[in-house]
Amino acid sequence: MSQDFLLEIGTEEIPAGFLTRAFQNLPRQLADLLSYHRLAHEGIKVMGTPRRLALYATNLVDRQEDRVIEKLGPSRQVAYDAEGKPTKAAIGFARGQKASLEDLEIIATEKGEYLGIRKKEVGRRSIDILAEVLPGFIQNIPFQKSMRWQDFDLRFARPIHWLLALLGREVIPFSLEGLTSGNLSCGHRFMAPESFTVEEPASYQDLCRKANVIVDQDERRDMIRKQLLDIEKEVGGTVIEDEELLETVANLVEFPSAACGSFELEFLELPEEVLITAMRHHQKYFSLRDAGGKLMPNFITINNTLARDPGLVVAGNERVLRARLSDAQFFYREDLKVPLETFVERLKNVVFQTKLGTSYEKMIRFRTLATELAEKLSPAKKEKVSRTALLCKADLESSMVGEFADLQGVMGREYAKASGEDPDVSRGIYEHYLPTAAGGSLPTDDCGALVSIADKIDTIVGCFGIGLTPTGGADPYALRRQALGIIHIILDRRYDLNLAELVDRALELLAAKIDRQPEEVKAEVLDFIKGRFLNNLTARGIPAGVVEGVLATGFDQLLEASHKIEALETFRHRDDFELLLVAFKRVMNIIKGAGEQQISPELLGDEAEKQLYEKLSQVADSCRQAIEAKNYLQALETMAELKPAVDNFFDQVMVMVEDEAVKNNRVALLQAIAALFKQVADFSKL
Repeated sequence: MSQDFLLEIGTEEIPAGFLTRAFQNLPRQLADLLSYHRLAHEGIKVMGTPRRLALYATNLVDRQEDRVIEKLGPSRQVAYDAEGKPTKAAIGFARGQKASLEDLEIIATEKGEYLGIRKKEVGRRSIDILAEVLPGFIQNIPFQKSMRWQDFDLRFARPIHWLLALLGREVIPFSLEGLTSGNLSCGHRFMAPESFTVEEPASYQDLCRKANVIVDQDERRDMIRKQLLDIEKEVGGTVIEDEELLETVANLVEFPSAACGSFELEFLELPEEVLITAMRHHQKYFSLRDAGGKLMPNFITINNTLARDPGLVVAGNERVLRARLSDAQFFYREDLKVPLETFVERLKNVVFQTKLGTSYEKMIRFRTLATELAEKLSPAKKEKVSRTALLCKADLESSMVGEFADLQGVMGREYAKASGEDPDVSRGIYEHYLPTAAGGSLPTDDCGALVSIADKIDTIVGCFGIGLTPTGGADPYALRRQALGIIHIILDRRYDLNLAELVDRALELLAAKIDRQPEEVKAEVLDFIKGRFLNNLTARGIPAGVVEGVLATGFDQLLEASHKIEALETFRHRDDFELLLVAFKRVMNIIKGAGEQQISPELLGDEAEKQLYEKLSQVADSCRQAIEAKNYLQALETMAELKPAVDNFFDQVMVMVEDEAVKNNRVALLQAIAALFKQVADFSKL
């Protein structure tokens, strides 16, 4: 028999971001707990609002299945003497298992026969197990930050007020820091603050709805979407799509209620990003565009209650937004009174990192590097790249970015336009921050792209140079994201850029700041970037062996390595790939540990080795041409033509013969084959 299981943890308001992570992690955590205790179930759903986390498992078994536990003791030879009598080892094992010798038996295993015992363990009731484990489970729910309250040892996202735990219609009895589990829950803090009884898990969501609590976060999101659509029709605009904001506001309320307000037309003189940022990041408002794509002087707020007087609620939100936009308008107008370049000098007073110096010093370093990159990769844009690098951090000292930090880069672009800077420079100032997130937009022009690479590599090398390397979840300078940004920009812009040389130059520019050995830093930085590159590709479904096989032959030329990986990934789906791989590994096994040898054609006596040598000579020339043309798939297909000759060689020829010269010559032939393949990938890694 099976019944539904429900656990509700009632709390003070939990931050929206904490809930998002809990919804992602708790299904697996509960599944692991139930699996460990052999409590079969059909499915798990995690729900929650700012004031509660609810875990629901359908058709959880009433009790564990019985099982037989097998315990092994000494081997048969040790357990019995030559006459078949039990030894002290057997007697001691029986005593340890609290069993008689008659209870023991010989159990056959892969390692041989052992004395052992099989015990039947009767399954326990699920409710008894849950009563024991739920307190520990609750205490071990991870959050970004936890807190303690009163004099309790318990740490949780926010203080816990009630615990509801049911298996079917029966309360799961346990206590946690003075709280006792029961079947009572609480309604909406303002619209239905009374507690209510949950008789069984199946009625939980409906009872919450009656108490003005939409406990299912997906249902709340759908309600908000519908309300946004209704307002769109009402005002004749389109809500700017923002799934992250939708997720946030859905986790800020228990009963969503949308309302539309407006602001004065004069504020539309501000750049769109300023208005959207002020509404989105600070007030959690949705913005709207009109039919022509222009921002409308309207906003939508999601309230946590059904207001008795909606007009009063809207007026209050308008008043708050008006004050924030007035501040933004003042800062914007003040900043425009001077050219953007005016702010550059002020960067000398901004510390980027204590050991690495000011933002101005950092800018001078990556400006030098970006200009040198432009000279190699985009000579026509060299002056614009230099100008972009000079100005790209200037807005950090503007009043607007001082108030709205999220607008760095955006305001630099707008102020550059107002100062009459070249459009490429203005755009590059904004784009040098890209990408700002995994899968985010990339720079569209060399100005932003080259400055972005230079800025990011300066940060990575500088941090590694003073020992600020990412550890676990700690990455205060976002070095992982910066490394991925460099990778994506190089591949997107198809830059023929040598990473080792890039790191070397960054180390030269940082020489006066870092306190570690440059070669050590260089090795760690390249390995760090390689790790991000590998993880990124394997996350897209490319086997790790394919990536590692290519990277083992070289990583400095990232674009080239990427093309080789694409070719190898295509090539490995050939019908004969596995057979070719076996042949190559056979080659590698034979030459493993052998010193480097040179082929002497005059020592080739067997017909099979002569044929292999001739075929290798033909294939090597064709491969060289394909590789020079960067057609790595063609190179691999050409290499595959060696397989029949390699197979025939192994069928007809003994490599490890007594004649040392002949043996070394045959090893040299196989080494040449391995070297040919390694121009694209080390197949032994696959």
